[in-house]
Amino acid sequence: MSSPAAPPAPSDDDLTLPPGDELVVVTDDGARLAVTVAGPAGADGPVVVMPHCWTGTRAVWVPVARRLLAEGRRVVLYDQRGHGASSPGGAPLTIDRLGDDLATVLRYLDLPDVVLVGHSMGGMTVMAFACRHPDLLGGVRGVVLAATAAHGMSTPARERLWRMALWRSWVDVPMGWPPLGRLLVRGTFGVRPRRAHVEATRAMFVATEAGVRRDSVVAMGDMDLRAGLGAVDVPATVLLGTRDTLIANPLTRAIADSLRGASLTELAGAGHMLPFERPDEVAAAVRDMAGSGRRR
Repeated sequence: MSSPAAPPAPSDDDLTLPPGDELVVVTDDGARLAVTVAGPAGADGPVVVMPHCWTGTRAVWVPVARRLLAEGRRVVLYDQRGHGASSPGGAPLTIDRLGDDLATVLRYLDLPDVVLVGHSMGGMTVMAFACRHPDLLGGVRGVVLAATAAHGMSTPARERLWRMALWRSWVDVPMGWPPLGRLLVRGTFGVRPRRAHVEATRAMFVATEAGVRRDSVVAMGDMDLRAGLGAVDVPATVLLGTRDTLIANPLTRAIADSLRGASLTELAGAGHMLPFERPDEVAAAVRDMAGSGRRR
């Protein structure tokens, strides 16, 4: 008697969070971080922890997480403070604070063997964590940094654009109309994005409170992690989309100059939203890091 066929894998259009344990991790300033822990508790290899981008949520990582879970890996997704289901907390939003939040999650979950995977502001989170918490780096097998930067996010032209178009609550009016909002965020993608991913990016932007968007932009503009990265010794892979219009390619390439031993992979035709656009390549980078990165 033949065994029943396995159910078809969900489409990448489906951004439903994977089944797992839903937790709340409270930081020292009272932020309540919504966390999903999925995958087998006894999985071999490191746990994969993935902070997300500016105005995103942990759902950004679902296509990548689904691939890792299919391999039997354990993954941790969480909403950054002020994003998704997480509260902003009482402290000012800075990149250093986001790095401290990541340390809080790792300590709370007692994760001594991890691969850290950060996209955009999530990559900045990972780098800030690495600079500020050397006591925890011994448990980090390696890091994957996608479409991100360690400095240079504050220029007069960029600040004018972001102040006019992104900080103000009135931008929610055009962004709140799906056809126009999708047109406005389309430029963050490379060639042939999925409509569901463009729509999810629009909806997550609108769902992020304007003050959190503003504070995050200020935090990224104030950030310069290069000096601290020079003292970080951890295997790293940097992923870059050649059509990224949000973070200039030279800023992403510069991470490899600051973080010793980092390798750089350029994904032709990809834009800024690599977890949506290139989940196979991102998952492959995680797989390589989990297998060849530093062991405890």
